[in-house]
This record gives sequence, C-alpha cells and structure tokens, in this order.
Amino acid sequence: MKKCAFLTMHSLDGFVSDDQCVFQPLANLGWKVELVPWRQMDIDWNSFDAVIIRTTWDYQNDPQAFLSVLENINRSTAHLENSLGLVRWNMRKTYLRDLEKRGIGIVPTVWESGISSKRIYSLFEELDADEIIIKPTIGANADDTFRLTRDADDATRARIETVFNKRAYMAQPFMRGIIEEGEFSLFFFGGEYSHTILKTPKAQDFRVQEEHGGHIQSVDAKALLLTRAEEAMETIQPAPLYARVDFVRANGDFLVMELELIEPSLYFRMDPKAPERFAQALDKWLGPMASR
Repeated sequence: MKKCAFLTMHSLDGFVSDDQCVFQPLANLGWKVELVPWRQMDIDWNSFDAVIIRTTWDYQNDPQAFLSVLENINRSTAHLENSLGLVRWNMRKTYLRDLEKRGIGIVPTVWESGISSKRIYSLFEELDADEIIIKPTIGANADDTFRLTRDADDATRARIETVFNKRAYMAQPFMRGIIEEGEFSLFFFGGEYSHTILKTPKAQDFRVQEEHGGHIQSVDAKALLLTRAEEAMETIQPAPLYARVDFVRANGDFLVMELELIEPSLYFRMDPKAPERFAQALDKWLGPMASR
C-alpha cells in the first residue's frame, strides 16, 4: 500500500469535514490514508509517498510556521500537493490581483495595510458602495471579517482599527448576491471539473460557511458559470491537484470571490461520485511519483 498523509489540525471540533468519504475509494486504489496534524513535530515525512494539505483550518493564525512545515515536507521524499509554490501564492488573497491581470473578473477590491476611521469612511466612496466588507489578506473561516454600512458605530470602527492597525487587509463592496442567491463553489480534481454547490448564509448573516450556520446544496453549474471557472483554472501554474473556485453573480455575469488552493473543504458528500473522482485524480496525479 502507498502511504498518504492528509494534513489536518489537532482537533476539528466545531468544523465540518467529510474527507473520510475518500478513504475507501483511495484504499481501493492502493492508498492508505493517515490524518496528521500539521503542528505535530515528530513526523518522518519520508515515510509517506504523498502529503495532501487538507483540513489545516487554523494555519492563518501562524502562517510562517505552517510554511515552515510545508518546506520540511517539500525537502523530504514525499510529494506535496498542492505544491509549495501554489500555497505561497494562494496564501495571500492578493492573488486575486494576479487573476484580474490575467483577465479574470473579480469583485472590486482595495488592498492596503493599516487603517483609520477616516479611511474606513473614504472606502465607501472609493468602492462606490453603501455597504462594504473588510477582511485580512491572510485569513480563513471568515475570521476578522467585517460587514459594515456608512453609519457603522464608533465601537465597530475602533475594533477594525485595532484588528488592522499593522495588518494587511482588503476591502470590497458587499455583494448583495450572496444573501439574495448565494455563493457558488465549483470543484476541480486533477484539472477536471467535478461538482458544484451553492452556499447561502443563515438569516441576518452574510457568512456562508457551515460553521456559521450557512446552508449547502448541490446544484448544476450553468454554462456561463462553468466557463468562468474553467477560465480561472486555466490561469493557474503549476496545475493543482485540487481546487475550489467561489463565485457570486453580478450584473448577469459571475465574479471570482475566492480561488481556494490550500485547504478548501471539497464537499465530497454533496455528490455521490465526487469521492471516487478525487481518488482517481490523486492516483493518476501521484501514482507514478509515489511508486515504490
């Protein structure tokens, strides 16, 4: 059996993971999967044929330590996916600027570091919006993400100033489509399209993650949405083993919200054939590299 480590956290309490859905399909192809917390220091990475970054949903709290672990893995004989270069690029959401330069439509964004109450006010004018989102350029799980209107109270502005005092952030107009329709996520394994879900926030919220009460449903990707996702995927070099592209509908088209290449939830349970697709993609992608 070939050995594959799925990088995770010490505890997934409070999170929803369905990675176990792919364990048996991978076993059928000769892969034994072991969950390994990325912070665990006594691991011999050479004992694995492959290491797949999966549910490392706390990496944003210590990104340098996370990268150091990945660098150690990359120096071992194990094959790391997605690649270290892609992780470095995808870790900072400034990758969206690169996508935009490559012709991919993204939500209008301002990128800065450090913020003041005066600057918060001027962002509404710059983004031509009555409601905006401010969030860190390195982040996950909607941590430190603020949705605010022009009349946001002093306490909220003060908190934002504290959070981003010496921290890079991004500001975007709040996309009403997220609460009116939802956020679409399309999944690709081995460069091939797999499935699509629609995530909608609970009432009186804007966060679509399940951990925040978001609702998830399987949907068919219409032609334009799939085309936009494929266009985004074509810009990624090197190609990733797995990817999730998040979109919001705007003015009859679709704009990229996120391109997740590090630790996206892949929602295997939402499509009965998705676990097998992933297993087949991994085996085809890594099999020749991991044969021993």
